[in-house]
Amino acid sequence: MRVMGIDPGTRVVGYGVVEMRGNRILPVTFGVVRADMKGEYSVRLRSIHVGLTGVLRQYAPEVVAIEEAFYGESPSAALRMGEGRGVAIVAAALLDKPVFQYTPAEVKMAVVGNGRAHKCQVQEMVRVLLGLRSAPEPEDAADAVAVAICHCNRRPA
Repeated sequence: MRVMGIDPGTRVVGYGVVEMRGNRILPVTFGVVRADMKGEYSVRLRSIHVGLTGVLRQYAPEVVAIEEAFYGESPSAALRMGEGRGVAIVAAALLDKPVFQYTPAEVKMAVVGNGRAHKCQVQEMVRVLLGLRSAPEPEDAADAVAVAICHCNRRPA
């Protein structure tokens, strides 16, 4: 099973693709889609959609896992995060990919064993779990890989 994890945003969107083989989770790719910050807000969202669609087509995951919005921020930031999540969900839906959603605490629990873990702990555990020489950079990419790992560990039967 190939899973694409997404750490949504409206400026930088992290993505990570892993493959589940038996009980092993293997890295496929990870990185970020950077929004076009020169134009209107709608152009920014479109550039995220185009970038994610390209990754989805290139790596052909069977499912997509996305992190739910964190509501501890300001209301306007939460709204923007929701817009970024919507763009990512639509990109997956247009390619007929099932989308699973996980809270930040669920992701941290699945990867680190602590739902309140710090980002640096998540990055390090992603490195360890996938046998990487260094933690994925930037942290948006590591967070996306963590979402994919979370789905692998919590996938429906």
